[in-house]
Amino acid sequence: MNTTSELIRGLAGRLMRHPAAPYHEHAPRAEVERICAEHRLPFEQDRFGNVLVRLRRAPRQRPLVLAAHLDHPGFEILRPLSVTRWLARFRGGVPDNYFRAGTPVRLMPGEISAKLGSRKGKERTFEIRASRVARSRPRFAVWDLEDFAVRRRRIYGRACDDLVGVAAVLATLIELKRARARANVLGVISRAEEIGFHGALAFAAQGGLPGNSLLISLETSRELPGVKMGQGVILRVGDRTSIFNPEATRFLAEVASELKLRRKAFVFQRALMSGGTCEATAYQEFGFQTAAVCVALGNYHNCAPQNRIKAEFVSVSDVRSMVDLLVAAATQIPHYSRLTGKLPRRLNRMLREARKNLPRTAEA
Repeated sequence: MNTTSELIRGLAGRLMRHPAAPYHEHAPRAEVERICAEHRLPFEQDRFGNVLVRLRRAPRQRPLVLAAHLDHPGFEILRPLSVTRWLARFRGGVPDNYFRAGTPVRLMPGEISAKLGSRKGKERTFEIRASRVARSRPRFAVWDLEDFAVRRRRIYGRACDDLVGVAAVLATLIELKRARARANVLGVISRAEEIGFHGALAFAAQGGLPGNSLLISLETSRELPGVKMGQGVILRVGDRTSIFNPEATRFLAEVASELKLRRKAFVFQRALMSGGTCEATAYQEFGFQTAAVCVALGNYHNCAPQNRIKAEFVSVSDVRSMVDLLVAAATQIPHYSRLTGKLPRRLNRMLREARKNLPRTAEA
């Protein structure tokens, strides 16, 4: 049986070898479904193409929902300009100074080598020049970077964001199933997050998610001061737009603290990760009690120093700690009130002490 770290590397490798862009996530989605079938995890697609993966060994238990997304910033092919030239629009968050003519890209499907050409118009539309004639029309293009590699205990690839998060969702479900844990978990693997959470918004709005769900968004997030790669999963108290539910965040913090007592090697961090806005904001706006976790990401959206396009990377141990935390959270849901009540009970003890001692010392 694989260790959790080996499981994570295996899942991430399978997913990241399938390039994707917003609205063109079909290949990694098919890989998700193959993985679910292999591990006998029930799954389905909703009418928007999101994948829903279920583990219901305790169906009456409050649902824990784990959300991650399939897409990564990339180019949408608009129309041909000639047999080897294409007009493309970039979808996703990358600063303008990274779009250098001559940067290698890959046309999909077909894995056709190409290069970024000149910008066309005010929108992010570019000419892409292919190295050969395509047998069929390309639908999208991605940066021509390595799909997946593991070096020095780090995962490298074009799209750690958010296929590493998807791998963590699947690893959590697989580990819970292996342990025969009493859990009620739904994995929501969404589409088109990079252009405004389209998959998550459509899923949340359709009304199929129980109102008492505890929703946790999984992401890789730009490394910022205050957090450090290799120091464990990050309890994300908020993003660029929102602060997430304090009680739900407290639940994860209490689970993490108890896990740390049992397992000294487990480490975690807590921070406001304001580098971008994540799906937790979208779900929270629909009224769900929402928290978020992430791991520190290098070369966020492939943006490396000196305006170079390079592979993203994450620490395997950080992802392992994310999965460990989520497995523990899924089994600790029945103790949610006890865990989140620790702080109020502590404050009440302090209040009683204050009421006892302050009047006696109020006068000089």
